[in-house]
Amino acid sequence: MPTWSEYKTVAHERGALAMEMFVVESKPAATPEEMKEILPRHLAYQMEMEAAGKLFLAGPLSDPSGKEMSGGGLIIYRASSIEEARQLAEGDPMHREGGRTFEVKAWLINEGSLQVGLSLSNQNLTIG
Repeated sequence: MPTWSEYKTVAHERGALAMEMFVVESKPAATPEEMKEILPRHLAYQMEMEAAGKLFLAGPLSDPSGKEMSGGGLIIYRASSIEEARQLAEGDPMHREGGRTFEVKAWLINEGSLQVGLSLSNQNLTIG
């Protein structure tokens, strides 16, 4: 099994995008009421990270049925290293104040497509 660094090189050489980002899986560590109290500070931090160009995508996760909230979330950061991504996650009030625990992993984007549509007259955004 190649190292992560070796795999990034191999993926790039075969023509894949090989863009590295960092995924944070955030899991509940407090009651829903406690997390709700932290939520405004968490969302403000997310907006700050977005404005700084560090936040790629973020949002809540459902339970395995897809019908209930899990209390957890997924955050994808643009960072120069896993250490920087960990620091960004540690700075999130939801983690810093004990609302959730988290795990950071490097993610290599190789395949897929993204289509964005923006209709100005009706203020409609579609992502697919």
